[in-house]
Amino acid sequence: MEFETVIGLEVHCELATRTKIFCSCLNEFGGEPNTHCCPVCLGMPGALPVMNRAAVEMAVKAGLALNCQIAKFSKFDRKNYFYPDLPKSYQTSQYEYPICLKGHVDLDVNGEPRRIGITRIHLEEDAGKLVHGEYGGTMLDLNRGGVPLIEIVTEPDLRSAEEARVFLEKLKADLSYIEVSDCKMEQGSLRCDVNVSVRPVGQKEFGTRCELKNINSFKAVVRAIEYERDRQIDLIEDGEEIKQETRRWDDVKGVSLVMRSKEDAMDYRYFPCPDLVPIVLSDEDIERAKREMPELPDVKKARYVRELALPEYDAGVITGDKSLAAFFDRCVALFPNAKMISNWIMGDVLKKAKEYENGFDDMKLDAGAFTDMLKALDAGKISAGGAKTVLDELLTGTGKSVGQIIEEKKLAQISDTGAILKIVTEVLDANPQSVAELKAGKDKVMAFLMGQVMRASKGKANPQTVNELIRAEIKNR
Repeated sequence: MEFETVIGLEVHCELATRTKIFCSCLNEFGGEPNTHCCPVCLGMPGALPVMNRAAVEMAVKAGLALNCQIAKFSKFDRKNYFYPDLPKSYQTSQYEYPICLKGHVDLDVNGEPRRIGITRIHLEEDAGKLVHGEYGGTMLDLNRGGVPLIEIVTEPDLRSAEEARVFLEKLKADLSYIEVSDCKMEQGSLRCDVNVSVRPVGQKEFGTRCELKNINSFKAVVRAIEYERDRQIDLIEDGEEIKQETRRWDDVKGVSLVMRSKEDAMDYRYFPCPDLVPIVLSDEDIERAKREMPELPDVKKARYVRELALPEYDAGVITGDKSLAAFFDRCVALFPNAKMISNWIMGDVLKKAKEYENGFDDMKLDAGAFTDMLKALDAGKISAGGAKTVLDELLTGTGKSVGQIIEEKKLAQISDTGAILKIVTEVLDANPQSVAELKAGKDKVMAFLMGQVMRASKGKANPQTVNELIRAEIKNR
């Protein structure tokens, strides 16, 4: 029997506000344990929360980026169950009236268009962090408690681990562009719960779903979905029943483990939060948020293809990273050869970026110096190999100009026709058989002769000039 995988995601995204969602404590990753806390986020008796306006504005922008309807009226509820990392033993969240509804994200998955529905986006507070073993036993750090979150809940529209990965990458790019979050998965700013079920191909009814909690890397999401899919299919084929449950993903062992039976909404005993007034947005509030929205990745990608004649693949890679796209824009403004810039970014720059912990963000490559290097290459002042040497030097952070690097490392190409002609003549005289073959129409020999000239010039001869002089000399022999 052939099975279809059905996947829904619940993505938790920490908002990049200066302070927490209901108090004035600093919203900042790290710090000594329990130093970013106050009576409100510690859940002390009598402490009253006050809504952070910036969190609301960021949630609205996230909703607009994901094509959601923005609710003019939304409110907070208390979600009740035992939270070892929330002193109140309930989470202040939105249930009945969330701030954003009915959106969608359009994907391109291996050339196939897919639209993934967004059920809702709601605001809530993050929990603290349990620290196991570091101090002996389990300790509680509440610095993260009360950090503003949006939870983005998809429809069960995803059908493979690859689709889930593409969706998450697209979501991360969109949220980064609108600057509502730094989306650093390694710091927990972006993490997701994955709901997985399987059903026989052709069956309309969904199978029993299991939820995999708090996965914080794209690779782990893919591995978790594939493992859970296979686990459920094996159970069905063995005649066993799939239980609705919450499971923990162990990425080291590559397995999911049971945490508890899966709760439904009624198990959380939601009721309206008596301490917070509803959020009421006006048309002007929503319109202002729309005016403040930057150019999103899909729009930027289409513009690159339309106006700069970039291939769709190149445009997709560049716009997939906000910092990379901003760097590309700065380069194009300084040197209007978009394709040459794209080729170098897609090749040497991204290859070098893999050597840095945080990729391109850590490279600190200056657009002015980078385009000076490309201008020198385009003008024939240096070879492609010389340009690679210049790039390596720029990344060391010495602050030297491209001109200084070319001079110090003697990278300037020989463009003097007389000097190059002398080398060409010597190479042709030394290789009469190759000359005869080239005259007979065997063009492959040209590469050999070019290589000999470049070697004799120690890579400094202008390749175009070399090519022209070889062909001119061949005609005269």
